[in-house]
Amino acid sequence: MPFDTWLLYLLTCCGIAVVPGPNALLVLTHGALHGSRKTLFTISGGVLGFAIVLAFCALGLGALIQASATGFTVLKVAGGLYLIWLGFGLWRAAPVSLETVGTARFRPWSLFRQGLVSAISNPKALLLFTAFIPPFLDPHRSIVAQTAAIALTYAVVEFIVEYAVASAAHKVRPWLARTGRRFNKVCGGFFVLFGLALPMHT
Repeated sequence: MPFDTWLLYLLTCCGIAVVPGPNALLVLTHGALHGSRKTLFTISGGVLGFAIVLAFCALGLGALIQASATGFTVLKVAGGLYLIWLGFGLWRAAPVSLETVGTARFRPWSLFRQGLVSAISNPKALLLFTAFIPPFLDPHRSIVAQTAAIALTYAVVEFIVEYAVASAAHKVRPWLARTGRRFNKVCGGFFVLFGLALPMHT
């Protein structure tokens, strides 16, 4: 993957990682209940799950892209439209609920499993990855090497963002409660912009 393409991919990963989703809210809750160090188990499970989903998406899309240039173009346009649709949906969405219910016992394997299952079982994550990966794949380069770069880069970004969320859980929760709708609009605008830009990236 060329360096300029990787930088654009890195920026896209950062934008996606900061949008509150099931894993981010799970990490936020566990961070508030258990502290950031113990929540590393939750984060590690989620990061592994996302890396697995990304790898399968990239390998499958890579095979399709190598087989059909037309399919590659269609995927890029469809992915851009999906990101735009997500952006408008997020723009109109109500603030996420950040309430915790009761207390939870600290069990490392349980936290890891919750993070892993939350990432792998999230159909929106699968659709999102399928939408934004195609513009960053080059059919003339090694798909395996590109898959490794894509999965590793996102895993590192996701880990950093989720650990920051867990560390600032007590501060982030009330902030999102106050500015949740505005935050959703900013993130929604990000998705729309990238949905417009990514199909044109070569």
